[in-house]
Amino acid sequence: MKGRRILIVAICLVVIGTVLGIVLTRGAGQEITPDTVEVARGDIVKTVLVDGNLEVPDKAYLSFGITGTVTEVLVAEGDNVTEGQVLARLDAPSLEISVEMAELQVEMAEGQVDAAEAQYESAREGLQIPEGLEFLENATELLAGLLGMDEDTAKANLDAARMNLEMAELNLESAELNLEKAVIEALFDGVVADITIAEGQQMSAATMAAPAITLVGTSGIRMRGFIDEIDISAVEVGQSANITLDALPDAAINGEVAFISPMGTALIGVVSYSTILTLENPTAELRDGMTATAEVIIERRDDVLFIPNRALRGTWANPYVLVLVDGQQQEREVTLGLTNGTNTEILSGLEEGEKVVLPASGERPSFFFTT
Repeated sequence: MKGRRILIVAICLVVIGTVLGIVLTRGAGQEITPDTVEVARGDIVKTVLVDGNLEVPDKAYLSFGITGTVTEVLVAEGDNVTEGQVLARLDAPSLEISVEMAELQVEMAEGQVDAAEAQYESAREGLQIPEGLEFLENATELLAGLLGMDEDTAKANLDAARMNLEMAELNLESAELNLEKAVIEALFDGVVADITIAEGQQMSAATMAAPAITLVGTSGIRMRGFIDEIDISAVEVGQSANITLDALPDAAINGEVAFISPMGTALIGVVSYSTILTLENPTAELRDGMTATAEVIIERRDDVLFIPNRALRGTWANPYVLVLVDGQQQEREVTLGLTNGTNTEILSGLEEGEKVVLPASGERPSFFFTT
């Protein structure tokens, strides 16, 4: 029994040895061809990503300023409106009467001022004493007192009339202001986005605090996002950007950096800066709040030689590549230019179309962007 086991083990060893021999023999006759990439020509664009949302700068939440019953809602959601257009009204007859009474008070006060001015002019001029009859001065003053008031009294009456006119005008202004609170008007040209009131609804102190009508501007849509503190030093006002939207992936929108906040915002230990980008070619499909990503163009080089970063070896200060020439790998020093994180510009050391050896699968990177 023992001998049989020894025979089986021996046969297995022979088989294994034969298979290994065949594999090694075949492998020895084949050359392993490394993966390569050709030196290409194109554009290198260095960008900084900005994540954010579209926003409409002209957005108003409109409400009544007094309590009352809604008598008219003159618009519907989606309606285009113009600045100053009346959108809704409250029932306010008492306010209208107050305005009319205040207007009458202003008219009466104006009449009183006119009368007081005439009296003052008459008193100021007085009775003229002919030359040579100065001895009649006392009699003239006595007669003036009997016929009318003196100049000081007339001046005091005029001042009082003018003060009454000012008070009447203030009362009229207050009455008109209260009447305006019973009307909702469009603050700018835009679209009615939301209506939360209805005709016949009673507006109380609590309900009038909530927006009755939401108005959104139809122009000037922009993007607001945040830039990480690591990238903020590279971003400047006026730089161009390419903006993409999650909701409209096929839309090609161009933008420009318009504002960078000098104040940082810390969130979970990361500091970022609010940034506004204007849209150069907005379309009708854009909506407030859409998720957006902008690639701010920091620097670009057009029609240059470049290779993938993974083909580089060495360091940024002393870079080199392996070039495949006639089946042989040659080490060659290169001069690097702009990098976008994926590809890097080659200033010298390579020609267009040459094949650069890529690291083998599983090989650790041999290039580090350090000096």
